[in-house]
Amino acid sequence: MSNRATLHEVARLAGVSLASTSRALHGSGASPAMIEKVQTAADELGYRPNAAGRSLRMKRTFQIEFAVADIGNPVYVEMMTAIHAVLAPHGYRTVVSSMGDQADSAISVLRALDDGHVDGVIISPLRVNDEFVELVRSAEVPIVAIGRSLLDHGIDSVSTDSAMGIGIAVAHLTQQGRRRIAFLNGPTDTTPGEHRQRGFDAAVSDPSFAGESLGTEVADDFTVSAGVRAAHHLLDRIDGPVDAIVAANDLLAIGVLRAARERGLSVPDDLAVTGMDDTEIGRAVLPSLTSVSLGTAERGRVAAELMLARLSESQQAPQLSTIGPELMVRESSVRSTR
Repeated sequence: MSNRATLHEVARLAGVSLASTSRALHGSGASPAMIEKVQTAADELGYRPNAAGRSLRMKRTFQIEFAVADIGNPVYVEMMTAIHAVLAPHGYRTVVSSMGDQADSAISVLRALDDGHVDGVIISPLRVNDEFVELVRSAEVPIVAIGRSLLDHGIDSVSTDSAMGIGIAVAHLTQQGRRRIAFLNGPTDTTPGEHRQRGFDAAVSDPSFAGESLGTEVADDFTVSAGVRAAHHLLDRIDGPVDAIVAANDLLAIGVLRAARERGLSVPDDLAVTGMDDTEIGRAVLPSLTSVSLGTAERGRVAAELMLARLSESQQAPQLSTIGPELMVRESSVRSTR
């Protein structure tokens, strides 16, 4: 015989109704004081909700999928942590899936939604095509997009202005006296690659740009190893010194740091380097990486809140939330004054 505590016993110990107990444990429709009172009773009794029974009763799985291109990318890890922090108090589990960097891989994730294994999907694709958009529009569960806005297609979206962020990085470098500036981008047929290239082109073509553009080197991926290869190629093909390299993300920028070290270049004395995403690994490397923050955790938090709102009110108008970029200045772009 099982001695597992029941919801009725929790309600009795807390001295509240069964309905109030259920709402409090689900984290919605109850006051903070009520939630604390019920949770204290649940903890005292060792109560654990029966997830399977709850799913059957409510015809929900209480699982939200977070589908990303690369689950090893620190940006997605930080987003996942923020998403989980929002969803867990409402009884939802976060299921993470890696869909690769191709549109076809993202499409396979959307097609799998027909099996009903999740109640909704927070998706951050690198590439988007017409078939992807059509599947998103016809999905039977709520979808929230992080990255490229799909608001025009009726999808809740969380976006950021990475083009502006690149412009902020270029301006910072010229303010530091850097004049010969190159851009190291990832694949330009991706959403981040396209937007960040546009930002660099706009920054160096602006009449106020006080420098010389050394053009763009395109890496074959947004990874450290791709950054090392691309940085060596860039430095080999440029005649004369390169004052600064703006990298499209922190992983590429860390690749630049490694390539510079292999060539005997000092960062930041010989070469200034900036990244984008403001990741923990970028803050930990030596020299610490100047990076443009795109509000990674904030985007995850907002996306999770949009998902909860969509689950509770499916007919509300689609929402777009935009997070602004912010430059985080560290050692890799500022010469020592000592």
